[in-house]
Amino acid sequence: MSHHPAAVIILAAGEGTRMKSATPKVLHRIGGRSLLGHAMHAARQVSPQHLAVVVRHEREQVAAHVAELDPTAIVADQDEIKGTGRACECGLDALPADLTGTVLVTMGDVPLLTTETLADLTARHESSGAAVTVITAELPDAKAYGRVVRDEAGDVLQIMEFKDALAHRESGSEFAHVVDIREINSGIYAFDAQVLRSALAEVGTDNAQGEKYITDVVAIARRDGRKVAAHLVEDLWQTEGVNDRVQLATLGKELNRRTVEHWMREGVTVVDPGTTWIDAEVTIGRDTVIRPNVQLLGATTIGADAMIGPDSTLTDTEVADGASVVRAQTELATIGPGATVGPFSYLRPGTVLGAKGKIGAFVETKNAQIGDGAKVPHLTYCGDATIDEGANIGAGTIFANYDGVNKHHTHVGRHSFVGSDSVLVAPVDIADGAYVAAGSAITGEVGPGQIAVARGRQRNVDGWVARRRAGTKTAAAAEAAIGGEAPHTAQESEAGQTAGTPDADQNADTTPTQEH
Repeated sequence: MSHHPAAVIILAAGEGTRMKSATPKVLHRIGGRSLLGHAMHAARQVSPQHLAVVVRHEREQVAAHVAELDPTAIVADQDEIKGTGRACECGLDALPADLTGTVLVTMGDVPLLTTETLADLTARHESSGAAVTVITAELPDAKAYGRVVRDEAGDVLQIMEFKDALAHRESGSEFAHVVDIREINSGIYAFDAQVLRSALAEVGTDNAQGEKYITDVVAIARRDGRKVAAHLVEDLWQTEGVNDRVQLATLGKELNRRTVEHWMREGVTVVDPGTTWIDAEVTIGRDTVIRPNVQLLGATTIGADAMIGPDSTLTDTEVADGASVVRAQTELATIGPGATVGPFSYLRPGTVLGAKGKIGAFVETKNAQIGDGAKVPHLTYCGDATIDEGANIGAGTIFANYDGVNKHHTHVGRHSFVGSDSVLVAPVDIADGAYVAAGSAITGEVGPGQIAVARGRQRNVDGWVARRRAGTKTAAAAEAAIGGEAPHTAQESEAGQTAGTPDADQNADTTPTQEH
């Protein structure tokens, strides 16, 4: 960009009562950023010498958010005097007194305004020699927007607020027609810094709302014989502000449509754009396929030739080239190249899956480092663990990492094998090339090449069913299998009983291991 403004002032002091929220309006979010975040991002990208944000309502919250987004931004406080003119004046007062050049004024609730439009505004303003340039748009229904009033030559004469236009209509003055004008003021301006400062000093509050209007600067500039230009934009969405939850959702949907379209044009296949949500900070590589019902949120990055979805939500997650994530939820996780996740997996913060590794169906992980080619295929909780290259974790394994007070770590070595339905009671270390027998509860170290067996010995008690479940279908089946004939009274003796429910002899010795 060849034109860089001296400063950008973002007006973010309003209360936003129509949001009906404890959260300041400009901190509501679409596309993974706050409304103010979108405004600051667009402003910072035109590389101004100074960036100022004017605050008032819920000042501490908004100021803290500004500092988080851009520590170099200036926070300016608006006083009790109301109006956009006063807000702009407070922002200007926070900048150097000898500031010269172009000052852009934008709003904190217009999230679709782009850096390109601000750059075009700056370039047009400076090349035209205007003292003021305002972005305008033509709407089929101008509603309550301020009207752009032009003179006979087509130059901007003034900007009239809607309530004042109505007052002229009611009085039948020469400006009675203004309410019918369809060209509206976006509230986004380029000013000559010195003209802005001197004009704001003259602006009063003698109007229908008793506020200090920034629009009065236009009339003052014209009075002084200075040029006022208009920069008409065709993309009406860039002038849309958010005043309530309905507009928040509407602009959020439009922003998402634009984001999804951008990535499709960059070589990403989005099977169903209508059910795909991609935040503004997300990046996606070419030839990746996004299937229906996918949300890519926060600072998620997807490599090339990956497969995401269907039915997946990835938040602040890194997915490498060629990986596959199906019906999964992930947060602050890293998925290596060629790795597979899902279906029905939950990757919590701190999960790192190595190249060609696998996290399968109904697996939950947290603070788990899973090495290259290692597998956690199904029905497992894996927390606070390091699983080295090529290890295999059997179905139903639980990494028991919490003792009620502290979390403890489990290590499974290279190419080791943990049998199904095992419990690894941390802290525990299973060495390289070791085995854990299925159904074991491991509480101590397992050395290289060892197999750990930690379970009760199986004992089969002959005749137990015949003695303890006589007359049941189970007893009849057992007798038939042994070679005898099924009792004729078995069906009658089972009448009225629920399948799997013991006989009336509930107090009898029914535990197989107690009978010898």
